[in-house]
Amino acid sequence: MSPTDQFEDENTEGAQRPLLGDNQEPEYGAAGEISGQERGTFTRNLGATEAFAIIISIVIGSGIFTSPGSIDANVPSPGVALVIWLVGGVLAWTGASTLAELGTAIPGEGRLSLSLGGVQPYLQHVFGDVVGFLAAWTWIVAVMPATLAILSIVFIESIFSAAGVTDQAASIKHKLLSVLVLVVINGANSISTKASTRLNNFFVVTKFVSILGVVVAGIVVVILGASNPSREIGGRDWLTKPWFGSRNSLAPDGSTIDWRDLSQWELLGHYSTALYGALWAYSGWDKAVYITAELREPARQLPLAINTSVPTIIVCFIAANAAYYILLPWELVSTTDSVAVGKTAITRLLGPAFGVVAAVLVCLVVAGALLGNSFVTGRMTVAAGNTNWLPRFFAVVGKLGTASQAATNSSDASKSFKSDAPLNALLLSTILSTLYILFGNFRALLTFNGLGEYSFFFLTVLGAIILRYREPNLHRPYKTFILIPAVFVVVSGFVVVRGAVFAPVQAVILIVVWILGLGFYQARRVWSRRVEG
Repeated sequence: MSPTDQFEDENTEGAQRPLLGDNQEPEYGAAGEISGQERGTFTRNLGATEAFAIIISIVIGSGIFTSPGSIDANVPSPGVALVIWLVGGVLAWTGASTLAELGTAIPGEGRLSLSLGGVQPYLQHVFGDVVGFLAAWTWIVAVMPATLAILSIVFIESIFSAAGVTDQAASIKHKLLSVLVLVVINGANSISTKASTRLNNFFVVTKFVSILGVVVAGIVVVILGASNPSREIGGRDWLTKPWFGSRNSLAPDGSTIDWRDLSQWELLGHYSTALYGALWAYSGWDKAVYITAELREPARQLPLAINTSVPTIIVCFIAANAAYYILLPWELVSTTDSVAVGKTAITRLLGPAFGVVAAVLVCLVVAGALLGNSFVTGRMTVAAGNTNWLPRFFAVVGKLGTASQAATNSSDASKSFKSDAPLNALLLSTILSTLYILFGNFRALLTFNGLGEYSFFFLTVLGAIILRYREPNLHRPYKTFILIPAVFVVVSGFVVVRGAVFAPVQAVILIVVWILGLGFYQARRVWSRRVEG
């Protein structure tokens, strides 16, 4: 009996329909209908160490350099800023832990595990096929292309910033160089899974070296400053001012914020803005579940990878930001160019030459995040192709072209290009991300990305709570405390509502993406019926 048949048999007794499920025919959105030749499959050759490295590589990226300034500008003291970093990390951990519970329960059973990764199978299982499809559609055409575009833009901006140029982000030269970086990284992911993970491991080492360098520099300044308080080294504010004492903040536009004059509602607005910056820095915590199908023992390795990597990231982020406040005068943290915080800190301590080295390390850190996100983007697209939500062309792994073309090409093994990478999916990702780079900008893409992600994160974690009551007997090899997803639902719901209110243009664009997705869903469903008929 096939896994698909077994799943169907097991769920005929007492199975409950998804909340928003319909009685649609199984030919659309059913992974079992795709032949083995056309199905994109991956080898289970990854372990907890590789999953740990992929999470680290994705999360520790541009956020550690782009978010400190925006967070500092929206809080009354450095101590509160560090608390915001902690709260954002804990929120990411609650979401990741909940996904680990779902990832070791639902994907381990039946047709959902055969084709899907990430939040899509959970949404499909709980709310029905339409919601599952919209999540996949949003990630493939909006969230991930925007993420890759942002990282490509930040990579080039880091280089320009190191050269002292900070006003070229909108130039066509800047955009074309960003596209070039994107093409190179996607090309690297096209070689093979093993090559991608090896390159990813190199970037992980680079990330730890970069953060360790900043933290060690901060420790050296603390030791020297404590031993000789009159010595001029570092920012000095860390030694002479209270970390939790309210102070007037200097915004990047030059205006001054007097925190004593703000109402509670205004304070909440600033704190939520700061939290949004932290959530961007921690974005990527969900990506480990996209490689569940490639883990040798997902029920054990997935929770292990998440519950070791996310705390590691929280410690790294808090330590690095504490070092920024030690190395820099506090008024510079909020006003320094976002991608130059680390470079500025090292330059002030060790000189311009080391500042250039710091800028190179920043570029490598961002490149690692770009590589990791590109890696999982291909897996998302293959999943959608396997489920017939996208043309099956995108489910082909290891070849460019359709499954039949791939089979023809593979007959000449000596001339065929050997790869186990999702080449068609990476090509689609390159095209969509290029459009975002050419027609978007960093801030607009950042808000758009956040709205798209947290809309479905909210629904996914809410679904985990619903499943606790709807399917109490569902086998859960890993089960988190119920308060953990509850906290995430409350905070993420607030983030989505606040984002939609303060960024109505991006919210409308996202709604348009969903409307287009529903049209595509219905068109594909009608087309599938005609083909089967």
